[in-house]
Amino acid sequence: MTDWNELISDVVAGNWKDPTTGKTATVPFEVIRIEDDLDGGEADVLAPLKLGKRIAVVSDVNTHEAMGKRVAKHLKGLGTIEELVLPGDTHCDEPTIAMVQEKTRHADALVAVGSGALSDTCKFATFKDGRKYATFGTAASMNGYAASTASVTLANGYKTSLPAHAPRGIFLDLKVSAAAPHWLSAAGLGDSLCRPTAQVEWWASHRLFDTFYSSVPYTLIGGDEPRMIETAAGLKSHDIAANGHLHRVLTLCGLGVCFTGVSHHGSMGEHQVSHWIDMFAGDKHPGSTHGQQVGVASLAIARLHHELLALDTPPLIKATHIEEKEFIARYGEAIGRMCYAEARKKSFDRAGAEAFNRKLSEMWPQLREELRPMLMDPAKMKATLAAAGGPTTATELGLDRKVWRDAMKFARDVRNRWSFLDLADDAGLLDDFLARDEQ
Repeated sequence: MTDWNELISDVVAGNWKDPTTGKTATVPFEVIRIEDDLDGGEADVLAPLKLGKRIAVVSDVNTHEAMGKRVAKHLKGLGTIEELVLPGDTHCDEPTIAMVQEKTRHADALVAVGSGALSDTCKFATFKDGRKYATFGTAASMNGYAASTASVTLANGYKTSLPAHAPRGIFLDLKVSAAAPHWLSAAGLGDSLCRPTAQVEWWASHRLFDTFYSSVPYTLIGGDEPRMIETAAGLKSHDIAANGHLHRVLTLCGLGVCFTGVSHHGSMGEHQVSHWIDMFAGDKHPGSTHGQQVGVASLAIARLHHELLALDTPPLIKATHIEEKEFIARYGEAIGRMCYAEARKKSFDRAGAEAFNRKLSEMWPQLREELRPMLMDPAKMKATLAAAGGPTTATELGLDRKVWRDAMKFARDVRNRWSFLDLADDAGLLDDFLARDEQ
């Protein structure tokens, strides 16, 4: 039988050290458990966390049937159990967070039963009022269970990652995850397939701008990524083991933040594309999930990486075209000014562009060699995602072609993280790539 908690339990216990520095992680949770079946054992795993005598179990109409009802039933021996069932289309936004705080105000702690937006809502609600919470995951759909940040949509519509806190315990029932709609697992796979694109861009940023970089997150998942890819087809057939291998990568990716304090190892240009879609697609948003969008964006950016890194001479840039009035025209007054302020931090004036070109020209041959081992064949990535039943193009996402191209073109606007989207656009190559790329 596979020990799903191998390495994970060592990191949580402080027994695994950064091979480079010899330091252990600062881990904010007491326990993470991935098990084939937790049915009936919920109280046993939760009791040691001592969350209090009054616990609110928060689920939505989908996860309540999948696991929430069961969790609430089995926790009754721990004290007074209240249930809050949210709508199935829950978003992690300021009104929903405030509502969860109000409706659970008498509880000592929250137990979230779900993934994605529901998990982040409970995370941020308890962070704001200082209560503890734990999570029972219901799908291998994203890597945010172990994150200490929450993806929150502000009142003005701007989606951002905000400091929060991590759950005291994370409990993942593989039988439940495997029984979930297969597209949820495929979305988690899409979120994981950004590893090569994020690593390439994080390392390139480190070399070109002397920003922080750590190899620890990639060391953590290095032994598991190949197995996740090999078993990807099993996600479509609801295979428990395939979901286990995926959950391990998702969890270990989250643990990487405990060593680095940042999310760059799993969130660069591809995540900016997904955030742009969620923020600005409006009524043309097809209802796709973050992980699905990240998967498609990762494939596109992987193709862009291969094209640019195949060039014998570097893609030299011009001064960044950036005008506040254009941001306001694109996004409105409030968000336009916010995006402009973020984008300006990484923009180049003429002198800055010339200095960048000199540095890039000097290191281009060496940089290409350094990045080569980090790449993954886009065809392999696409085949893996397709085998799991996930979308591989914007068309398969159901996304309007113009919205997709705008997302790729303007994703650089939403966050101060330099990526190859910035490089290609400042070099005048992005529009041509988008016109040719398969979508």
